[in-house]
Amino acid sequence: MPLLTLHDIGVTRRSNTILEAITLSLTAGEIVTVVGPNGSGKTTLLRVIIGALTPTHGEIRRRPGMTIGYVPQRLHIDPTLPMTVARFMALPRRRHIDALHRALEQAGAAGQIDRQMATLSGGQFQRVLLARALLGQPDLLILDEASQGLDHRATAAFYRQIDRVRRELGCSVLMVSHELHVVMQASDRVICLNGHICCQGRPETVASSPAYRDLLGGDERDAVAFYRHDHALAVASP
Repeated sequence: MPLLTLHDIGVTRRSNTILEAITLSLTAGEIVTVVGPNGSGKTTLLRVIIGALTPTHGEIRRRPGMTIGYVPQRLHIDPTLPMTVARFMALPRRRHIDALHRALEQAGAAGQIDRQMATLSGGQFQRVLLARALLGQPDLLILDEASQGLDHRATAAFYRQIDRVRRELGCSVLMVSHELHVVMQASDRVICLNGHICCQGRPETVASSPAYRDLLGGDERDAVAFYRHDHALAVASP
């Protein structure tokens, strides 16, 4: 049974159609990335999946007992506010210290628990957000452009960690990203969205699709070359 199935989902607000005829499913253990231009409905789709937005029509089926972890696009914390990583992760309710250490280790942020949030680098901050999302051992991990603001090296390291999390927990991962190299490097399947699903499939298949090139202007030769290069490195890495 899929973790999640959307059938013919549509969202209309003030006579404006944001999403239409969205049909897709997520199975356990796969990494799926949604790409599309600004205004294409990516955030709306995530809100529907999370349950924060009721679609105008269509059907959503979630596997009974399915849990979701969410890593936001950005989160601002007042730098003058004294808050340790442990305190941040324990909000809004207390967590056992062992659970905090375990989640931080899974997110590649071991040893950060006593650091002040304001002193973390961009990459460390995102790993702490990831650790917080992992506290509930989610079946589905959702990331909304979670690498935004990170440089190329930090972005690559962050998504390598996401792949480790996927393999360790056996969870599905749904990402929204506008970065082609992230899509090519980290995904099992890519969904190209522009109010509706323009195309979907393996990263190299989508990158060579005319629908993808028309929508995002991608050069499929460069994309596939990057994907194959990084995939080979990832396989060779411990």
